[in-house]
Amino acid sequence: MWIQYLIIALLFAGAAWYVGRIFWRSFFSKDQTACAKGCGGACSTIDVDRLQRTIELAAAREGAKA
Repeated sequence: MWIQYLIIALLFAGAAWYVGRIFWRSFFSKDQTACAKGCGGACSTIDVDRLQRTIELAAAREGAKA
């Protein structure tokens, strides 16, 4: 019976370590641009010029419709 408890405790400890590691890596990564998805930081960089062009293009389309 104690072997079953030991196996369950080891599985729980392994799962807790794995989840803790995921949280640790998401908050304390070595490169500042990393995110939890592992995309390499594409979500944290904003291209302001591209955003401005998109806004101006949408405004121009709205102006052409009116």
